Amino acid sequence: MKAVIENPCIAIPMGDPAGIGPEIIIKALSGSACADAHCIVIGDRHVFENALTFPGMPEMTIRLIREPNEGVWTPGTLNLIDLGGVDTDTFEVGAVSGMCGKAAFACIEKSIALALAGQAHAVCTPPINKEALRAAGIDFIGHTEIFGALTDTPDPLTLFEVHGMRVFFLTRHVSLRKACDLITKERIIDYVARCHDTLNKLGVTGGTMAIAGLNPHSGEHGLFGDEEVREIAPAVAYLRAEGYNVAGPIGADSVFHLALQGRFNSVLSLYHDQGHIATKTLDFDRTIAITGGMPILRTSVDHGTAFDIAGKGIASAVSMEEAVKVAVKYAPCFGR
Repeated sequence: MKAVIENPCIAIPMGDPAGIGPEIIIKALSGSACADAHCIVIGDRHVFENALTFPGMPEMTIRLIREPNEGVWTPGTLNLIDLGGVDTDTFEVGAVSGMCGKAAFACIEKSIALALAGQAHAVCTPPINKEALRAAGIDFIGHTEIFGALTDTPDPLTLFEVHGMRVFFLTRHVSLRKACDLITKERIIDYVARCHDTLNKLGVTGGTMAIAGLNPHSGEHGLFGDEEVREIAPAVAYLRAEGYNVAGPIGADSVFHLALQGRFNSVLSLYHDQGHIATKTLDFDRTIAITGGMPILRTSVDHGTAFDIAGKGIASAVSMEEAVKVAVKYAPCFGR
């Protein structure tokens, strides 16, 4: 049984300062949606002061702290660990910048350090920009890879949760052609075992994991595509013989619907867009990413930096709020 944690401490790096991250953090923390968490923001003071001037933004007081235990949990207070890193003379909202990529990375690094040190129960991330990371000379393609490296976790898992449906991903940021090549019996067996461990860590026990098919109607026994026959079905047979409660391959045109109806406790999506389309079409704002297999808990919004609307005060904070709620939900599963 999970221990009860009242008001878990959630570390929130600012994301790319030129994107909507600072805006949605302020909006999310200004209301009651995140009242069950003690949220610590890691970022640049001037960036948040600037974000508070956007049209229609709520009033908040920025309180500078050095450690999470210095936070004050009164409504309208944003507890901020100020790392600086953004030159206000050159900073431009809505623009790709190596400076912003470097600042975003530093905030993620600090957030992970707080969680690893037991000063935070979880890290909850707003969006970063891959081009900005590249411009900063940071050799990571995204959050998952950063968290994997900084927590010494080889190949961490990506799990989406939305309306009770959970979707894991066998492959992520690779081309569709490469993704097909990565769909092997050995890889599926390895991933299912680790997905099972992640579900157990999150307190999800019982039920069946479904393995999605790759080809239309799972290839119709090799009539159009034989990956199911060669790789996926043999992996499922092996896993079942080893005691794992798995089913598949099940056609991707129905497996997500069945999972949403409660038939399966999770689905293993075989490539990026297969699972992203299913979850985001269901509810774009409430599709929350969880990174599994790590010693710490990380939840995240699953949208981008939205440079086109950054600074206008119109970005929705729903996904940020939901990411914090999911962090609160699973915080008892991770020690502090």
